[in-house]
Order: sequence, then C-alpha cells, then structure tokens
Amino acid sequence: MNTSFPIIISLPPVLEEALELRVSAWEENQTVGRIWRGDATLWSNSDEDKWLGWLNVLEPKFTALDKLRELQREVATSSFDHALVLGMGGSSLSPKVFRATFGRIDDAPNLHVLDSTVPAQIQSLESQLDLSRTLFIVSSKSGTTLESEMFRRYFFKRAEESLGVAGAANHFIAITDPGSKLDQVARLLGFRKIIHGVPSIGGRYSALSSFGMVPAAIMGLDVERLLRRAEAMRVQCASSVPVRDNPGAMLGLALGVAAEFGRDKVTIVTSPRIRDLGGWLEQLLSESTGKRGKGLIAVEGESLGGSDVYGFDRVFVYVRDECNPDMTQDEAVAKFEAGGQPVISMNLKDIYDIGGEFFRWEFATIVAAAVLGVNPFDQPDVEASKLATKRLTKAYERTGELPSERPVARDEDIDLFLDDANATAWTDAGKAPELATIVTAYLSTLAAGDYLAILAYVEMNAVCHEVLQRIRHSIRDAYRTTTCLGYGPRFLHSTGQAYKGGPSTGVFLQITSEDVADLPVPGLSCSFGAVKAAQARGDFEILAKRGRRVLRLHIRGEVASGLKRIAEVIRKSIQAQKQAP
Repeated sequence: MNTSFPIIISLPPVLEEALELRVSAWEENQTVGRIWRGDATLWSNSDEDKWLGWLNVLEPKFTALDKLRELQREVATSSFDHALVLGMGGSSLSPKVFRATFGRIDDAPNLHVLDSTVPAQIQSLESQLDLSRTLFIVSSKSGTTLESEMFRRYFFKRAEESLGVAGAANHFIAITDPGSKLDQVARLLGFRKIIHGVPSIGGRYSALSSFGMVPAAIMGLDVERLLRRAEAMRVQCASSVPVRDNPGAMLGLALGVAAEFGRDKVTIVTSPRIRDLGGWLEQLLSESTGKRGKGLIAVEGESLGGSDVYGFDRVFVYVRDECNPDMTQDEAVAKFEAGGQPVISMNLKDIYDIGGEFFRWEFATIVAAAVLGVNPFDQPDVEASKLATKRLTKAYERTGELPSERPVARDEDIDLFLDDANATAWTDAGKAPELATIVTAYLSTLAAGDYLAILAYVEMNAVCHEVLQRIRHSIRDAYRTTTCLGYGPRFLHSTGQAYKGGPSTGVFLQITSEDVADLPVPGLSCSFGAVKAAQARGDFEILAKRGRRVLRLHIRGEVASGLKRIAEVIRKSIQAQKQAP
C-alpha cells in the first residue's frame, strides 16, 4: 500500500517567502490541531464545527465494508446491466470521477451519471439503457434537490411502465440523510434500499462517504483499497505531523497564499485517465472558497497553451498519473515552472491513489478557506439562484409559460440579452444595437486579472464541446485571460457560488437554446425544458444583481449551427479589435 503522497511546490521568490512565513505561523500556533478540534474561529466563526464529519468518516466506513461488499455482490448477481446515478453537484461528481477513471469493471453494471435537465441530454442517456435492466441510484443529501426529484419522478414512471410499481421500486436505491424528503418518498414507494449519509458531511465533502462509496461499490471497485489510500492520506494530515510534512496543509497554504497575491486562478492539469478529477476539484474549490468577494477560481479542461497566453494571476496544479503520464503535459508544466509561474505537482502511484487525493484536497480546501477567512461549508449565492428559479417556475405553473422577454439585438438565428446596466454600457445611444458591436464591446472589458466563464445550457456532447472549447481558447489566446466552461444547470451546484459571491473579476457568456423536444416531469406542471430555461434566466438575474458583466446569447435554431455562428461572431470581434487603431 502506498503510504506516501509527496507534493512539490515551486513558487516565485515572493510567494515562497510568504508561504514560509505562513507555515511558521501555523506551526507556532498549532493551527492544524485547531482544525481537528473543530475550532470555528479559524474561518468565519459561524457553524463550521458542525460540518467536519468527513474528517472522521473513514473509520465507520471500514466498519461498514461488509455491507458495501454485500451490496456489491447483490448487484453483481442480479440482472442489472447498468446503474444510473441521479444527482447533482457533490452527489454526482465523485461517481463521475470513478466512472471515467476506472471504466467498466467486469461482472458489474456499467455506471452512468445524469446531472443535467437539458431534455436532449436525458434522451441521449436514456437511449443507452435498457430500463428493465437498470439500477437507479437517487442521490440527494437534503432530499429536496429539484433536479434529483425530477430525475426520480421521470425514471420511476418510465420503469413503472414496463415493470409495474413494485418492479420499478425494486430497481431504485436512495442515498440521502436520515429523515429527508427523499428518505420518506423512498420508504413510501418501497425502494430496494435506502442508504443514509452523515448529516455533518456536506455534499462536496462526501466523496468518501456513502454518496461516493456506494456507487463505487456498485460499479465493482475495490472499495477497501480506495479507503485504505484515503486513510493513509488522513494519517499524514494529522495534527501530530509537522506542517511542512503535511501534504494537505501545505497544498492549502500554498493556494491560499497565492490567492492573497492575486494568483487566484487555480489551473488544474490532470493526466488523461484522471481527467474527470478536475470537475470534482472545480466544485470543491470554487464553491467552498468563492464568497465575500474572495475565492479560488478553479480552471479545469482548458487545453495547455504556450507561456505567452498566460498572465500573472494563475497557479498551476498538476495531478499526474505516474502509470500513464502525458509527456506533452510534462513538458508544458516544466516550461511554466522554468518561466516563473507557480507550479504545484503531485504524483499518483496508481489510480487507486485517487482515494487519497479526495481527502488531501478536502483538507487543503478548508486550509485555504482559513487563509482567506471564509466559511468553506456554506453556499449563500447558490441559494439565491434557486430562489430566482423557483419564482420563475411558479410563474410557469400559473400561466404555462415563462414571463416574456425582449432581446436587445438579433442576428440571424441568435438573440442577445443584457441587463439594463450592461445594455447602457455596451450599446451606442441613438444607434440600433447590433449583435457584433455589442459582443465586441463586451469582450473589450476583459482586463488583467479577469476571467471569462462560458455558461452553456446545451447538451454535453462531442460536437458542442469542441466548439465551446474553441471559443474559450480563442478568447484566452487573444486576451491572455483565464477561461472556464460550465454546462448548465450542473455548474450552478459547483462554480455558480464563486461566480456570484467570489471576486468581481468574472465576465460571463451565457448560452441558451431552444429544445427540439421537451420532456414532461410526471406529477409536476413544469417540464425539463421549462425548468432549464428558468434556471438559466434565474442565474442571469442574480449575476446581473451582483454587478457582473454578463451577456446572454440565445440560439433559436439548431444548437450546433448556433454555436458555430457564435464562434464566428467572436472570431470576427477579436479580429476587429486587433485591427483597431
């Protein structure tokens, strides 16, 4: 068993000196010990002590290994070819990591994860399944997550059509906190199993709890091996370990200190096999630290460019799979380090070390939050978006449609929407607004230290992703600006908090589209498409209220063609600015 998780931190001299001072202070004040004792004064002195159950979740998980193995055997010997996790945010991201990292395991169901209300996404996934041979895992800590409840209603009805009520219930498992609404519904419907989470563990810190380990067991992973690696990391993060030898504390201190010096864009580089770890890290860092005007803006999935496309607001974190490294990544990261960019590197001896990384990063995140002085366990701005969405869906339920809206400009099959403040800033008084002119004015606001996030409420497929990646990289290369790409509504449960409550350096490009075919939700008056549209508009509304630079482009026709049209408009805007005197 691997019992060593080294970390290599290479910083410019000014950051190195600042980190050394912070490490000495933490040693002198025995600050790591205060974390393990649950001292809420390290953060905002509110309720942080109530959310540290994940620090000690491993011991009870080892006790529960026999139950996990029993569940694994039961599922493997049943007639399930597929298992589908229905969840959002912390309930879905660690299972996605396991699925992408380990692939399908022999003699176990093929694991899928649904975390999108986009109708085309749901239909695409459903087409891959034989519902009569699928185990559904409804995962929601609170039991009230809107999307999880919609997924549960939709797939239970679909399973019921071929299996009957009792047969459908035997295909469903619930993972939720005791006494939650989902707990009650699962009991009423007679779900095959109800597995409880630990109330003192928040969603984004739940990878090593039931929310991560049950899907891992069902898909056939060696859960004990994962937990042993996590326990090895936990031991090295203990209060008895000197701070300089503590792999979680050193990572968190380095990230926190870098952010204090303006390097708050944590650019995550992961080896290809563990690429989906970036999505999990994105939520953990951004949602935990992005509040009170501070935070770490996690950047994942951005292809590496030359040194000339990066400014001085980044820190690069390289999580490397030692068994299957990417030499191109090795060379690029080495050049960043040689050029004076901050680089933090860590190696996984094999992919089961990912269990240790879950704990390392959870610990590092609360350390970084302590440096920044924010509560790593709340998400106030996520709740604001939910309330805006709820108000819009209520309006839909009353009238059968969302409130009307008028675009500021229209061009071919694209409508452009702005809030009043940005419309005043980006349009010429007395002139008819034009899409290309407004996009150019919008992009011209990008300055050093800013980041641009594309918020795409479209299907996550290869065609859409390629165009969206092309858009983000063209903007990065032209403006030396950090870029992020999130798919709605799933990013609302991850980076959405940082975008609204974190540093006011974000510039947001929201992309929405019409649905070719919508899907009703059994028992609700709102469809998936209506909820998706309400989520996008609620998100836009809160971003605007927070004074963010936000522009919405709505595709009226075919999505792929619309995205290509947007890419062309942006290309021409960049070209026009380059040629401007």
